[in-house]
Amino acid sequence: MFGAGISGISAAAVLQSHGAAVTLADGKDREHLKMSDGLREIDGKVELALGRQDEGLLAGKELLILSPGISIHHPLVAAANQRDIPVWSEVELASRLCQAPIIAVTGTNGKTTTTTLLGEMMKTTFAEVVVGGNIGVALSQEVQHVSGQGRVVAEISSFQLEGVHEFRPHIAVMLNLTPDHIDRHGSFEGYGATKQKLFARQTQQDFAVLNYDDEWIRAMAARISSRIFFFSRQSTLAAGAFVADGEIRLRWDGQELKICPVADMKLFGGHNVENALAACGAAYLAGVSPANMAKVLTSFTGVEHRIEPVATLNGVPYYNDSKATNPESSIKALEAFDGHIILIAGGRDKNTDLTEFMRLVRERVDRLILIGEAADRFEAAARQQGVTDIFRASSLAAAVEEARKKAVPPQVVLLSPACASYDMFDNYEQRGRVFKDLVHGGGQSA
Repeated sequence: MFGAGISGISAAAVLQSHGAAVTLADGKDREHLKMSDGLREIDGKVELALGRQDEGLLAGKELLILSPGISIHHPLVAAANQRDIPVWSEVELASRLCQAPIIAVTGTNGKTTTTTLLGEMMKTTFAEVVVGGNIGVALSQEVQHVSGQGRVVAEISSFQLEGVHEFRPHIAVMLNLTPDHIDRHGSFEGYGATKQKLFARQTQQDFAVLNYDDEWIRAMAARISSRIFFFSRQSTLAAGAFVADGEIRLRWDGQELKICPVADMKLFGGHNVENALAACGAAYLAGVSPANMAKVLTSFTGVEHRIEPVATLNGVPYYNDSKATNPESSIKALEAFDGHIILIAGGRDKNTDLTEFMRLVRERVDRLILIGEAADRFEAAARQQGVTDIFRASSLAAAVEEARKKAVPPQVVLLSPACASYDMFDNYEQRGRVFKDLVHGGGQSA
């Protein structure tokens, strides 16, 4: 097992519990890796090879499993290929251990919200439901707790799809596709091809739930062998999930079903209508009733770090959108508000195109506060699009303080970085939690 993060530790523990002789390796040594509770628990049960990534790790090994953080292009993978050692992703391992049908959700943005929403819908109908994958605990650990009568709902990233071979979700959802992780996949086409591996092993007994409004995904349908179920926020479909007269509706096998009015949903923003349509399509194909879908849609308030309401200070609402790690995700957040936004953005730059993002900033943002390594490029792109009210903050704390001093009703303060977090934080979750702590610590709440 290569990569001693959450997935690697979990997969190593699972394999060891099945009687395998496991070596867990990582390029970082003990000092730089910081021994987690999970590592301490398996230390002694599996061999730890920390601070190593040399070919000697492969001696006597029959299988190499990669954590999502390890690229399929890593030299150790090439060495394994030369020795005819199979290379799997952690998700491939999970799929081979799993007895229950898998519903898998991927896309550039909206995966966590849709997966969580779909999981709640599935729980209304099935006694055993596991929700995992790219959310929290590794999928290989979670699938052990569900029988063949249950269901698994999994968020799947492009990183996790690099090393899949037999992975075959019964229902596979593709939400959207915009440029992201180009540094890992080499090009947008390479990124898209990796995402499409989600459908590679499906047959006519399976389903692909696809975004009709995304041209790239719509064209992908011709290359998929399973039954196609489209969803659309913009068009009324002859078959699929769509919006008509302000209601979410489904048409399938000659039936038209009304789910609920969009206005009754607790989630807000056009992107969340798309997420709801995708979730309803997958849930319906899995056997969930329209009434149960509606019950969830009218009560589900969202996931942490995604346009999450934090507090209202001096009449100004604050929102945590730390999960927006690319411009397209931040665009969806900006579109969820009518304007008068004080936006905190920046972090580890992914070098994606900022043109559309900054055009929307010019239209909807009253003041742009920039942090992190990306601040120089973000400021240059903003000024090129005519944005003039820009403040450079030395830290997230300084950014929140600046927003607090300047914000007045009807403005909102939104953290939506459009960047990764690794220049200042361990991950986007830590960034979001720090933001919430700063907001709660500064000013009169109302």
